[in-house]
Amino acid sequence: MSTTVTQQIEPEILKSRIERFRQVESEIVQQVRRVIVGQQEVLEQVMIALFVGGHCLITGLPGTAKTLLVRTMAQTLGLVFKRIQFTPDLMPSDITGTDIIEEDPKSGHRTWTFVQGPIFGNVLLADEINRTPPKTQSALLEAMQERACTVRGHNYMLPSPFFVLATQNPIELEGTYPLPEAQLDRFLFNTVLDYLNADEELKVVDLTTVTTIPTADPVTNAEEILDFQQLVRMVPIGESVARHAVDMVRATRPRDEAAPDFVQKYVNYGASVRAAQFLVLSAKARALMKGRYHVTYEDVRALYIPVLRHRILLNFHAESDRMKQDDILKKLLEWKGAPRD
Repeated sequence: MSTTVTQQIEPEILKSRIERFRQVESEIVQQVRRVIVGQQEVLEQVMIALFVGGHCLITGLPGTAKTLLVRTMAQTLGLVFKRIQFTPDLMPSDITGTDIIEEDPKSGHRTWTFVQGPIFGNVLLADEINRTPPKTQSALLEAMQERACTVRGHNYMLPSPFFVLATQNPIELEGTYPLPEAQLDRFLFNTVLDYLNADEELKVVDLTTVTTIPTADPVTNAEEILDFQQLVRMVPIGESVARHAVDMVRATRPRDEAAPDFVQKYVNYGASVRAAQFLVLSAKARALMKGRYHVTYEDVRALYIPVLRHRILLNFHAESDRMKQDDILKKLLEWKGAPRD
């Protein structure tokens, strides 16, 4: 039994759309690989976020190509790229834009004119998002959820598609502000970039210390990306797989009767319903990218940690025992295995 109601589309048309999706996905990887070395899981997660229409928080050490990855993805997708460097003195109007008074030189009549901020793009790089106060961070909340922003009581729709790809540094805590839980919950993934291995690092050195600079060419456009987002939502998921995703999310809540002992001991607050929605959506995109027409348990479990790691809040017991979110989520995957078909 499927939990998805799929609209009726001619098989040939649907087949053509799926073939185009896979062609574009392959070409995106090929173009990005001209600039970015390694980070296979990270690239997959960012692409899933784009195909789902979600936002991505990229956590990584300095020099791990976080900004370069986002810029390269925007170039490859043929979308309008905007960047905001978050600083302690950044104001909400620096993100959304503001109204200014303009005077007509002939009549002398003054009118309010809205000047768009950098949020009016397709791909917004929020660089070092945790370096600005919560008041400014909250300027992104409405945009991330509603794809719109409100300035002086006027509502402005943002262009479609719209993605926020935010970066943050996990080690420099001085002068940073933790992201509010409500904003963290809007991110589909918390993607972690780690160091490359020795061979990959050598390849980076070879690519970046010569006279030529590698670039990526656009392979698609905004209209196609929106079509792919609809195509992903049409991927069927069996009721047992969807229930497994929901059960895995509910297991992170210490007050749930099904939660294991270690969750009740270490977790203050578990993941919300939005986590289950995002887990299923991202699993659908992964299935399509892997050449399948339905979601499997493997899709759900492969994306469980990046979807959930920023949605659970640990307590002082976890801190004293040096338990991190990833440790809890790995234990949950071991505690509850995938059901047998």
